[in-house]
Amino acid sequence: HGSVRSYSLLKRNEEEFEEPERAHGSVRSYSLLKRNEEEFEEPERAHGSVRSYSLLKRNEEEFEEPERAHGSVRSTDICPKEVRSMYTFESRVRYSETDESGRLSVTGIMNYFQDCSTFQSEDLHMGLSHLERVRRAWWLNSWQIVVSRYPALGERIRISTYPYGFRGIYGYRNFLLQDEAGECIVRADSRWVFYDLEHECPARVTQEEIRGYGELGSPLSMPEAQGRLCLPENCGEKEPVTVSRHHLDTNFHVNNARYVEIAREFLPENFEIEELLAEYRKAAVLGDVMIPRICRTEDGYMVSLTEQSGRPFVNMKLKGRLK
Repeated sequence: HGSVRSYSLLKRNEEEFEEPERAHGSVRSYSLLKRNEEEFEEPERAHGSVRSYSLLKRNEEEFEEPERAHGSVRSTDICPKEVRSMYTFESRVRYSETDESGRLSVTGIMNYFQDCSTFQSEDLHMGLSHLERVRRAWWLNSWQIVVSRYPALGERIRISTYPYGFRGIYGYRNFLLQDEAGECIVRADSRWVFYDLEHECPARVTQEEIRGYGELGSPLSMPEAQGRLCLPENCGEKEPVTVSRHHLDTNFHVNNARYVEIAREFLPENFEIEELLAEYRKAAVLGDVMIPRICRTEDGYMVSLTEQSGRPFVNMKLKGRLK
């Protein structure tokens, strides 16, 4: 069918994805893609490259790294003083980046983080033009963002990022947003999937792709996060949202920050997000219809943007309080 994305993905990298409870791992390769054939066969999609945020998340047992629980507390440093691979730029909160409270919006924070990692890759000559040339892409798989304080209009801020690990098809990256006094007011953890655009499947990260980053830093301290985000059954549905051009990024997918922006429309006006967890399952493209499903939790809200069938594009947990 024109794709080679491959029963061999896991076998070629068996040492990266070994499941401790399986003695030899011999039963997992042919069955992985067959069990999830609907994830990979989408003939109606012209580009084909939009279908696999969900590959690893829906097959967590195949890919999860037992020794590294996403979002767990792994370091005593909230703001590391010196990381050789850290990239930093400074800015000032612009009016166009604020919300109705006159402070940097959640979307603004996410955009700063995206920009920071993009700047680092561009300065290392490993950015968009390089990735296009080698037919690869880094796709965001999950976020955990913790906000201690939202900076106000005009406030001077410092945005930093550094990768702290690469394993198999994953890359791990932390982000910091500090105020003028150096206090860390926002911190984030993220997981990315390295993707082969030519063969439309995740690809193993090679030394060539990480050559410029140098010595990797230690992971940030982050609050303990729950496992895979799953929406309760008693969630209510809101008005559908059709993907428009203003939602898209250079991959012709809905940008990861736009999903959160859409979700915020269905939260109470006086709800302030203190922690955001997001898992991207499938990339939405122009014309897709997303059904918002939302329910109240003890510490905030769960929001899922799904296909009409109920299959999620993204699941989010937004923790916070009413102001």
